[in-house]
Amino acid sequence: MDLGLKGKKAIITGATRGIGRRIADILAAEGCDIAICARKPEEVEEAVTALKAHGTKVLGSVVNVKDAEPYKAWLVETAEKLGGCDIFIPNVSAGGGMDGEKNWYRNFEIDLMGAVRGCEALMPALKESGHGSIVFIGTTAAVETFMAPMAYNALKAALITYAKQLSQVTFRRNIRVNVVSPGPIIFEGGSWEQIKASQPQIYESTLAQQPSGRMGEPEEVARCVVFLASPAASWVTGTNLIVDGGMTKRVQF
Repeated sequence: MDLGLKGKKAIITGATRGIGRRIADILAAEGCDIAICARKPEEVEEAVTALKAHGTKVLGSVVNVKDAEPYKAWLVETAEKLGGCDIFIPNVSAGGGMDGEKNWYRNFEIDLMGAVRGCEALMPALKESGHGSIVFIGTTAAVETFMAPMAYNALKAALITYAKQLSQVTFRRNIRVNVVSPGPIIFEGGSWEQIKASQPQIYESTLAQQPSGRMGEPEEVARCVVFLASPAASWVTGTNLIVDGGMTKRVQF
């Protein structure tokens, strides 16, 4: 199936490793011009070099999404450099944690406001696209109780609600808004690799809840994100797609 992505312009935040990197890889392989950002210069440089092998235009910058004004300015400038923006995927996250109020502020600024500010900054370019697409990265921890009360879980839930409401307003302007919510995903340097090493009981308990007997991989989530971002999903908006290998047990009506 042709996803219709060739020549499209995509901006992905936090795209130097894990799910974000695989999203960037697949989009570039499908013919998209892309722009990425992350906080570490060496990771951005490595990712840009690798992504250029696909033969499309690739831009990379060192950006801290928490710094609101520089972040918004980067998005607007990057859309201009790309020649527009058809796809926006705010992937960067502060991650989980239980360090008191610090986590609430970090998850609010990065996971929630990083997405909100990004949408507002890029809305003119997405409108001009005529076929804009926004895909947020949620989590199954937002739709079922998981581990412990955490800011990450609650603010990702807020992001899912925001996406649904935004989708009702933007579709009349031919901009679709969706969410992909992964279950536990393991990759080098990721949180579940760290949990496996430092808290093996939690890792094994979570693994036991997986019907397949294994954790998910970034590629398995990225493919779903790319599909929803593409013109092939032209009639899909306001949905929260669970990508967890069957770990969550709720029935979705």
